[in-house]
Amino acid sequence: MTPTEVIIWIGVAVGVIVALVALVIIGQFFNLWFQAFLSGAPVSFIDLVGMKFRKVDPRIIVLNRIQAVKAGLNVTTKELETHYLAGGRVPLVIRALIAADRAKIELGFNTACAIDLAGRDIFDAVQTSVKPKVIDCPDPNRGRNTIDAVAQDGIQLRVKARITVRANLARLVGGALEETIIARVGEGIVTTIGSANTHKEVLANPDNISKTVLKKGLDSGTAFEILSIDIADVDVGDNIGAKLQADQAEADKKRFQAEAEKRAAMARAQEAENRALIELNRAKVVEAEAEVPRAMADAFRSGHLGIMDYYRMNNIKADTQMRSAIGGGPSTPPTGKG
Repeated sequence: MTPTEVIIWIGVAVGVIVALVALVIIGQFFNLWFQAFLSGAPVSFIDLVGMKFRKVDPRIIVLNRIQAVKAGLNVTTKELETHYLAGGRVPLVIRALIAADRAKIELGFNTACAIDLAGRDIFDAVQTSVKPKVIDCPDPNRGRNTIDAVAQDGIQLRVKARITVRANLARLVGGALEETIIARVGEGIVTTIGSANTHKEVLANPDNISKTVLKKGLDSGTAFEILSIDIADVDVGDNIGAKLQADQAEADKKRFQAEAEKRAAMARAQEAENRALIELNRAKVVEAEAEVPRAMADAFRSGHLGIMDYYRMNNIKADTQMRSAIGGGPSTPPTGKG
């Protein structure tokens, strides 16, 4: 073969390979391209191939673009790809946009994508906007079945409420969820019952709770709009006031008992101290009495006391003891030998 023929055959081979590759690509994306074309939402082969290289699922993009176009929404392929690459849920966003459009709810594509990327279920939010949602207060799944509050007369009331809410799409990004609504309504119920003079006022007009709580604007800063708060049940609980008074009386009793025991202990200590002081004084008296015979002996030796003086003193003592015995008074023991 001549060099020219070799070049020709090489060119033919390259052309065949290119044609085969093109056929493979066309065969791979032809169904999607043709489906989009017939649906009035055309997508070029170049875009389909680019999606493959950008690791975007072409089927998801094309099918959701067809849904959007058929619903009358102007959503481009590039917008869908961008949301897909950002980790968004493209089918959920398209379904939400279609539902919002049918319900005449203003919801832009960028807003829907932002809500979806924030982790919120945008389709559920649109459904809640169309069909309001009922929330139990308190949430029975958290282990509590009633909101307990005490009126000013000390009687406890147990309340169950149902909150009807509608999603506020404008506040869905960054707005608080159901837990905040339940907590705020529960706080409002406790405050309203606590401000009532008697529990009978609440039982007679339970709708006053709903009216008072609704006036507080509890849906501020949340992703919902509160439509109504309905009191489902009100039960009378314990007499908390009486229990508190009984507990206070018991505490006062224990405090007074402790103070009495303290005073008694102090009195016993003082008594013991006085007895010790008396014994000390008695010992001093005995000691002083022991000095009397010694002093008398010194007086005898020094001549200051005579024998007759001693006898006369003993006679006076004996006479005093006799008179005391006759009169029933205490006798004075002798201090010396008689």
